[in-house]
Amino acid sequence: MTTDEISTVAVIGAGSWGTALANLLAQKGVDVNLWVREEEVFNQIQEAHINKVFLPDVLLDERLKPVRTFQDALDGRELVLMVVPSHVFRQVLMDLKPHMQENMSIISATKGIENQSLMVMSQVTASILPEMYMKDFACIDGPSFAKEVSRKLPTAVTVACPDIQHAERLQRLFNTDFFRVYVSRDVIGVELGGALKNVIAIAAGAADGLKFGLNARAALITRGLAEITRLGVAMGANPHTFAGLAGMGDLVLTCTGDLSRNRTVGLEIGRGRSIDEITHGMTMVAEGIKTARSTYELAKKMGVDMPITTQVYQILYEGKNPKEAVKELMSRGLKAELEH
Repeated sequence: MTTDEISTVAVIGAGSWGTALANLLAQKGVDVNLWVREEEVFNQIQEAHINKVFLPDVLLDERLKPVRTFQDALDGRELVLMVVPSHVFRQVLMDLKPHMQENMSIISATKGIENQSLMVMSQVTASILPEMYMKDFACIDGPSFAKEVSRKLPTAVTVACPDIQHAERLQRLFNTDFFRVYVSRDVIGVELGGALKNVIAIAAGAADGLKFGLNARAALITRGLAEITRLGVAMGANPHTFAGLAGMGDLVLTCTGDLSRNRTVGLEIGRGRSIDEITHGMTMVAEGIKTARSTYELAKKMGVDMPITTQVYQILYEGKNPKEAVKELMSRGLKAELEH
């Protein structure tokens, strides 16, 4: 970046989280272009300052400018905030590439692991954009439901970037009196925490749907964090990251919060509905469904034991009975809790 403070941002993706973050910045007086894929949503924001499809009941700041083209979105921008589903992140970034300028930097709020490549979004970005963009590449994650952020309820998140000075610029950009931002250098750890918690949330939701009780939910969250940390360390992440907002914080929220789409998917599975029935007609993406497949394959590739993830994968993609999955988890060989 060429200036100390960031004043112009392109937010790519007008789902609930993209809209909430764009609105937060606009309310701070930041010049924000919000790229909107759906014509219906564009017209709603343009005409009535509301996104009825993805973030209803929230009046958006009049300074928030919706746009339909990538050229318009990136015009005169310093920062590009990616908030699209992980399975379209690569294609969207490739479409953005011709409009990128040298002085722009990228921050990702996308949570997921690409199915085909088994890459997190920083790795996808590095495979598409020139190396000069990676020094300032950042990600943002933490326990943060879009609906609550849009209502200005107290929230804390982490921004990670290898360049800590740029992380601090982003910290100042996003921080408000209700949205507290911490900084980290551990991009891969923050990305993995944000992606993998969605898989565990499906398991926790299924346990709740089966009425297995609060003990079971607590066990799934705790052991889920253990396997997330195992994979993270194998991928080069700082293990302490997973005790923070992007690890334990986001995991607890997503496994217990009624606004969690991934927990809701698990709940319905536990109540006996098929994954096709559950996802039919969903307007918003439950990232954990796709991430379960990529995490299962990544764990095999890295030689990391992830028993909860394995059972979620088998429930989603092999039709396994959730009760049988829990039985297998409970009857595994006895182990020490801490690994040395």
